[in-house]
Amino acid sequence: MSRLIASILFVTLVLCVAAPAVWAQEDAAPAKPEEAAAVEAGTPDAEEAAAEEEEAASEEAVAKPEEATDPSGELSEQLEGIAKQVDDSETAKDTSAGILTPIYMVAESLEFPAFHWLAFALMLSGVIGFALQLVIGKLVVFAHLGFSLREILSDVLSFVISLVGLVLTTQAAAQNSTFTQSPFAVLSASLLGLILGIMLYFWGQAQEVEAVKGRKAVAAEAKAREKK
Repeated sequence: MSRLIASILFVTLVLCVAAPAVWAQEDAAPAKPEEAAAVEAGTPDAEEAAAEEEEAASEEAVAKPEEATDPSGELSEQLEGIAKQVDDSETAKDTSAGILTPIYMVAESLEFPAFHWLAFALMLSGVIGFALQLVIGKLVVFAHLGFSLREILSDVLSFVISLVGLVLTTQAAAQNSTFTQSPFAVLSASLLGLILGIMLYFWGQAQEVEAVKGRKAVAAEAKAREKK
């Protein structure tokens, strides 16, 4: 009797211990979503799922387009490559040295205050003369009912060249001579540049006015020939 009771208690104890383990295994191993959602190939559900996948892939492709190539970036890379090839070329180096060496020699021989004084005056005269030509000179030409785009572009280019030359001359004078350290030299060169600039302006204005009159005369002759 006691053995029967002991056997019943043992079986009950085994069942109590084994049952939670079995339940835990059943809860820990649920059915896979893929297996649960799997459908047989060839069915309408499978075709609909495939269509949805293709649509989702196309939407991702539209949402993330490929980066377009930048033509300016490619052009700059090509220019950098060309510049590097030219810089590494011995022929280019020899040619560059052949161009710069005579200029260096002349610059070294002219490193004295009088040269920078004269260069400053000439560059300043160009700046003043072409600036007046672009402002007042063109108004005078318009008053004579004349207009020339080539003359305007020529005066603009000359003004820019003179301005750059004035800046470089002043920089070179400050580094290589005592010209900029003498107020008398700077003021006298400025006065000379002013006088030469005004003379350059009147000369250029007279030429443009004469050109306008010449164009008018040619046009009048052409009209007279047409009437005949």
